[in-house]
Amino acid sequence: MLGHMDLIQKPPLAVVIDLDDTLFPQSSYLYGASRAVGRAGAAAGLDQIRLTRAVRRSLLAGSDSGGTIDRALAAYGISPDLAADLIPTLVAAFTAYRPRRLPPYPGALAALAAVSARYPVACLTDGTPAIQRAKLAATGLADSFTTIVITDELGGRTLRKPHPEGLRQAAETLGVAPADLVVIGDRPGKDMAVAVALGARSIRVRTGEYADAPDSPPATASVSDLSAAAALLGAG
Repeated sequence: MLGHMDLIQKPPLAVVIDLDDTLFPQSSYLYGASRAVGRAGAAAGLDQIRLTRAVRRSLLAGSDSGGTIDRALAAYGISPDLAADLIPTLVAAFTAYRPRRLPPYPGALAALAAVSARYPVACLTDGTPAIQRAKLAATGLADSFTTIVITDELGGRTLRKPHPEGLRQAAETLGVAPADLVVIGDRPGKDMAVAVALGARSIRVRTGEYADAPDSPPATASVSDLSAAAALLGAG
């Protein structure tokens, strides 16, 4: 409760919001991307449904370290030699996938609009830049932000959260000190950790794959979703 009171009594000067599993369910994107890889595999003679399922399982197991397609092909039973020939085509299908529409979480559009009306807002997201920008376009959220920082554009995977460079860049672009930011996100090990690294406050939303992950590090406040986060910031 003290964390909630801290946010109410001392509002931030700007807000930074994560994208995947904070504003929309990442699973909806992974479902479509898996099918795109399955179709590409079918053209190469693989079983489309079986490959799609293997890719989906590999993605859901975590894609932060890369090698998603490699692991999926290994699970499918493809030999390393054959996999080496297939991987470029399948990776190209994955990265080229452009969803027409990705539904934001219920209430997320209104919550983001309310927060943006009160504070300068940055989107801070990890991932392949073309893919993250396609997600923003498909959710209809791209124009809701003062600025968008994709950490991979700053220096590749090594600068993904919890590396502080992305948040530092967001603060600089918004024209505030990191300590005057509130970071909203779903992953303690990334969103809360990057806030801690630069002395920002944070609000954890319990949505998506990491909804039940341990509070490590703990957020300043924890709420159910973005609508509740907006209300906590006086923008609900």
